Amino acid sequence: MSSPAALRRSPLALLVVLFLGLCFTGTAYAALQPAVPPGTSSSTVSPEDIEAGKQLFLGNCATCHGTNGQGVDPIGPSLVGVGAASVDFQVSTGRMPLPAPQVQADRNASQVQFSEEQITQLAGYIDSLGPGPDVPSEEWLDLENADIAAGGASYRTNCAMCHNSSGTGGALTRGKYAPTLMGVEAQHIYEAMVTGPQSMPVFNDQNLPPQEKENIIAFLKNIEEGGNSYGGAGIGSYGPAGDALFVWTIGIGSLIALAVWIGRKAA
Repeated sequence: MSSPAALRRSPLALLVVLFLGLCFTGTAYAALQPAVPPGTSSSTVSPEDIEAGKQLFLGNCATCHGTNGQGVDPIGPSLVGVGAASVDFQVSTGRMPLPAPQVQADRNASQVQFSEEQITQLAGYIDSLGPGPDVPSEEWLDLENADIAAGGASYRTNCAMCHNSSGTGGALTRGKYAPTLMGVEAQHIYEAMVTGPQSMPVFNDQNLPPQEKENIIAFLKNIEEGGNSYGGAGIGSYGPAGDALFVWTIGIGSLIALAVWIGRKAA
């Protein structure tokens, strides 16, 4: 019979230890991970709703995106793998269905063509074609545990270069623009971060955790409520660009007028 010391020296001993360690770590992570209520996805929508979503898709979206969501080049991209969050963002904001070919789909509440139930059905069907980001759960939208200061720091690092330091949007290249984030629902801001619509990059949970996303949303809502005004004229909350325009047109103009006046008095 082999002694315990001989078993420890066996080449298989290290593999056994690694296997047990991985099993223990995975089990502990699954047990300690906080439960997050699921948002809309193919796993949370009934088969009947998915079928209803398919019929909505065939009647309203298939012309541009293909009968199986595979896309129609160059009209519409593939929807396989975009997830329920992308569908909810595009359809709930009136961006899709696109009324006419244009450089960028605009947010337009008056263009929303489906009810909340129909949007959920459509999102569930698209998600069933290939898994993607889910519609966020209420846990990350209630802003109860959000840190506004941390959200401001994350926003300035990841978002301000396009959406302006005050969230009012800005110009991009080739006729596109970063839209204003004022008056946008928390759910749609979150969905935009996880799906990266149009020119926007994707901020998945690895490079921007859900808590940081919630912090950013809280920072933007704080601006909406006037939390970014610290006295003086707001100048439309356009940030440094607005301040510079004011100083250049009013301040420099006043100095020129003063210099002209002094010159005439001296003459």
